Amino acid sequence: MSEARSLQFDAIVLGAGAAGLFCAARIGQAGQRVVVLDHAAKPAEKVRISGGGRCNFTNLETAANRFISQNPHFAKSALARYTPWDFTSLMAAHGLTWHEKTLGQLFCDQKSGAIIQMLLDELAKGQGDLRLGTQITAVTHADGEFQVETSGGVFTAPKLVVATGGLSIPKMGATGLAYDIARQFGHEIVPTQAALVPFVFTGADHEDFASISGVACDVRAAAGGAAFEEAMLFTHRGLSGPAILQVSSYWQPGEAVALTLLPDTDIAGQLKETKQGRPMQTLATALEGLFAKRLAELILRREGLDPAARLADLSHATLEGLAAALTSWQVRPAGTEGYRTAEVTAGGVDTAGLSSRTMESRHVPGLHFIGECVDVTGWLGGYNFQWAWASAAAAAERPS
Repeated sequence: MSEARSLQFDAIVLGAGAAGLFCAARIGQAGQRVVVLDHAAKPAEKVRISGGGRCNFTNLETAANRFISQNPHFAKSALARYTPWDFTSLMAAHGLTWHEKTLGQLFCDQKSGAIIQMLLDELAKGQGDLRLGTQITAVTHADGEFQVETSGGVFTAPKLVVATGGLSIPKMGATGLAYDIARQFGHEIVPTQAALVPFVFTGADHEDFASISGVACDVRAAAGGAAFEEAMLFTHRGLSGPAILQVSSYWQPGEAVALTLLPDTDIAGQLKETKQGRPMQTLATALEGLFAKRLAELILRREGLDPAARLADLSHATLEGLAAALTSWQVRPAGTEGYRTAEVTAGGVDTAGLSSRTMESRHVPGLHFIGECVDVTGWLGGYNFQWAWASAAAAAERPS
């Protein structure tokens, strides 16, 4: 077989991440010759670091309303046809186990490397070809064939699946290749932004938050019409933690973020109850019964209250005012940490130009976009992996 012939495939998949590997495996197992091309030296590095190395690979609460997109209905078809239980069944077939942590999040009991190996084994099962360390220099289309020029030769196929991800975590090789290819073939790009990302602050807020870096607190964080109740973490640059990462996907620059500290606690009631039972207790001590010591000190400083004041000397109105401030705390981020630490990229290839059933381009037959590069962004907690699996499965389907 000549070298030219060896580079002819039924399908080319660009990107050896979660979506790309999974899609290629299913294409190969359907009897088609498939190759995966990626400039990275190792496959699926974002899978490797996910979930603290345990890979939060899906979420049992998966539904289209847990995803952000200009078309809120677009994800429904793919998500309905490939579910979290379909993926856990695949894991079980490979001897992998999992556990539910919180809020429907499923984590692999083995390390995330086991998920990667499963994807590679599935690719091998379909006799898929994986070419890492391969730079993609040009993509063209003519006479029903895609031609991909690379540092490892020229590959051709009637089907091209773009799964090169978004702009998040550039140190791991993220590029805008998917958007460039999409534009080249007439697709619109919904403006992109870092999502699931910590906030940064300047001025007094930066100094205050940095002074208690490492302290966490349960909050309700709201911005852009969305609200999430989870933990918030103070950092040396600002705010992070699940609640903050979630709301960051909805936040727009210049907006305030509304914070309700301890949303499940009647702070005013607790302080008044403490005042009645232990009237000689200081306000600082009473607040430390609800918050970490450093956070309690910061709260009193920001509210201009004397930490040494005894509860007996404070009116109910004062305690209620303090509680009200903690349930309507407005902060205005200077920005986010950006793509450097963002878990995903919001925006991307406009779904108006794609089939919701097959992820195929409405402009160019045989061209598909899947995973993070599409304008479908999931919540924190395994949703983006489920979108990777579901969109990949949709794109792998052979036309009926």
